[in-house]
Amino acid sequence: MSVRELVVLGTASQVPTRHRNHNGYLLRWDGEGILFDPGEGTQRQMLRAGVAAHDLNRICVTHFHGDHSLGLAGVIQRINLDQVPHEVTAHFPRSGQRFFDRLRYATAYRETVALTEAPVDTDGTLAVTPAYTLDALKLSHPVESYGYRLTEPDGRRMLPERLAAHGIKGPDVGRIQREGSLDGVPLDEVSEVRRGQRFAFVMDTRLCEGVHALAEGCDLLVIESTFLDEDETLATDHGHLTAGQAARVARDAGVRHLVLTHFSQRYSDPEEFERQARAAGYEGELTVARDLMRIPVPKRR
Repeated sequence: MSVRELVVLGTASQVPTRHRNHNGYLLRWDGEGILFDPGEGTQRQMLRAGVAAHDLNRICVTHFHGDHSLGLAGVIQRINLDQVPHEVTAHFPRSGQRFFDRLRYATAYRETVALTEAPVDTDGTLAVTPAYTLDALKLSHPVESYGYRLTEPDGRRMLPERLAAHGIKGPDVGRIQREGSLDGVPLDEVSEVRRGQRFAFVMDTRLCEGVHALAEGCDLLVIESTFLDEDETLATDHGHLTAGQAARVARDAGVRHLVLTHFSQRYSDPEEFERQARAAGYEGELTVARDLMRIPVPKRR
């Protein structure tokens, strides 16, 4: 049975707290696992969440600030220690290659796994698989930062009443799907487009074109909301978003499920992020992330 869910490993910004680990997010997408922004302590959080090194197929780093990347050393060494049998691909800003190299070879260990480096240096497509297309778009932060978007190919949904009207049943249903028509009946006549699911991961950034493009039409959007709205000037100065800004992005983009995360330790009431997001007009499903949460990707419409 396929599983599509987000496993939240950490939700703190800049420094961990007693209740929040540094960043870390695993997207389970059917048989693959994509690890985003492994901050310090990610390896231990994986253990607590029941995530194994064998679950990882890709690692996507948005930028090289410590709370988004210091866990790379431990995760990469664990992949090698456990001798993960498949290739693991790492995406990260090419401008941070020296940081990736330092983290990958921070200490001595035996390399046993094919870790493929696929740096990002411009907006565009990083990978195309039968299950998804992975794209990256540049964000606005004091250091170079990219957001990631995963898009499932559109499929087709068969319409039983139309199939019945044309007398199509049994093996002929599969045949018309494969061949595109059957006895003069086109596939479009008995089916409709089933829109593929969309996921986006937006971390440290000010508002910019990349934020809106990544969020557009997402079923599940994970987005930073480091500050509350009263600190918007501070957020802009440091290259971050507020809860209200993130919610307005989601509202305007038609996001179905909004996940707010990456919270500053200055705030003691996480519910205020939800209140401000609702006040900004977002009416979809909303989650203020906590460490070790599991958040399912919404079912197809």
